[in-house]
Amino acid sequence: MQRVGKVPEYWNVAKVDLSAADSVLAGVIARNEEPALSSKEDMFLTLVSSIVSQQISTAAAKTVWSRFEDLVGDVNPKTVLSHSPAEFRGCGLSGRKTEYILGIAKAWQSEYADKDWDEMSDVEAKAALTGLRGVGDWTAEMILIFTLLRPDVFPVGDIGVVRAVERLYAEGGSLSTDELLAKSQDWRPWRTVATWYLWRSIDPEPVQY
Repeated sequence: MQRVGKVPEYWNVAKVDLSAADSVLAGVIARNEEPALSSKEDMFLTLVSSIVSQQISTAAAKTVWSRFEDLVGDVNPKTVLSHSPAEFRGCGLSGRKTEYILGIAKAWQSEYADKDWDEMSDVEAKAALTGLRGVGDWTAEMILIFTLLRPDVFPVGDIGVVRAVERLYAEGGSLSTDELLAKSQDWRPWRTVATWYLWRSIDPEPVQY
């Protein structure tokens, strides 16, 4: 599947199916139809970007990422490993995030260099990704969505998704993880597409990793 700059091949079918199944989501899709999800097809870049974004606001993440790119240039394992931890901390990265990024860069030059991600199931890919220090479920799910373009990913721990579902389906009231997962069953097998539009319902600027 060609990913870069193009929507996933399932996107239009998924929008039709979701709109037919869920009138609330249909309205969100109609109001935010473009742009669609697309992939940079660079897992290392997306991983590093996700690490940078962990547990900070979108605005803060953009600032840190801009400084990081200014320092590193083309973000790849070689360029990352050519810089010191002190330089990364100077960009606004914590010591722990710096360790995670350097560790991922080293792994990408060794045991992770030749993995065939397209041949893995979602479960297999997620297990391989969370084997990297600093990569938890949320980060792995961002990779499944934004790099591998898997169609049925629901990041139940993502605060934006949680807030969107609560606002759209619970009048802003709190929902438990079990309730969120139960609601997500209405969107299978296109939960990635539902997630994209849930994000769009609370933020006019498309999410990017």
